Amino acid sequence: MSTESIEEPGSVGEAELASAQEFRRQVALAVTDAVEVRKELLDLVLVCVVAEGHILIEDLPGVGKTTLARSVARALDLQFARVQCTADLLPADVVGTNVFNQREGRFEFRPGPIFANVVLVDEINRASPKTQSGLLECMQERNVTVDVHTHELARPFIVLATQNPIEFEGTYPLPEAQVDRFMARVSMGYPSAGGEVAMLRAHETADRVDQIEPVATAAELLAVEDAALRVHASDALRGYVVSLLQHTRQDPRAELGASPRAGLLLLRAAKARALLLGRDHALPDDVQALAETVLAHRIVLAPEAVDATGERIVADALAATPAL
Repeated sequence: MSTESIEEPGSVGEAELASAQEFRRQVALAVTDAVEVRKELLDLVLVCVVAEGHILIEDLPGVGKTTLARSVARALDLQFARVQCTADLLPADVVGTNVFNQREGRFEFRPGPIFANVVLVDEINRASPKTQSGLLECMQERNVTVDVHTHELARPFIVLATQNPIEFEGTYPLPEAQVDRFMARVSMGYPSAGGEVAMLRAHETADRVDQIEPVATAAELLAVEDAALRVHASDALRGYVVSLLQHTRQDPRAELGASPRAGLLLLRAAKARALLLGRDHALPDDVQALAETVLAHRIVLAPEAVDATGERIVADALAATPAL
């Protein structure tokens, strides 16, 4: 895939559009060969990857969350690491620590798993609030500070965190500030009957993830990410996003609506979606396709809103807000 610069700054050239579409096609083929995943979910994951956004996967055990993360990392030839969260997990177990080197008489920094390109944080709500907060700097600032020294994380850097929606014993619910760091919240769901039969046939003798051949490189992904930032978004589209945010804030069922960061991430995801679909400009269709996944998990419901959901509030905001 081409990474050549284009003559007109701030725009996306035809070669980059074609490269992004081929990137999407190749990665999707590689991943679906190893894991049974819905097309719309995989498309959303790729949008978040290209938009440099983190993903919260809320689903039951055994539906392929780890396999999906490993498959994406292997298809893109990225370093993968997994953090299994428990109550005794310490921030240093995630970010790393300084260790004294007796031979050289000085401290050396030993990086933790957060320094990988794709980090799966399994059952994040089982980690203590102290450890959860340790992820905030990593996810937002893309660096970590250990003993007053700041260490840059690898690029690209994507966190996929999972949590079990039905098991709450021994868990620490994520605070709003932590949830707001995730670009999207998704659910994998169970595969279809036919898809599950095919999965059993494919995986009963070997791990298909290990057989994935990389179809892109980190440099190519960074080039696609850079192109996504240069996709055109009109002032009218920005106004549309802000109107959606304001609608969620004014909804009486919401104690806390979508934040300004939510709008920024929604616009960034819309631009990434437009690029992967071969367009150099984002449309209201892109915003509408992503709004529920990007905004719903950020909405805090009012105590009296017994039957309301964040998804319902976002759907009503979309219905009530005209696209200019």
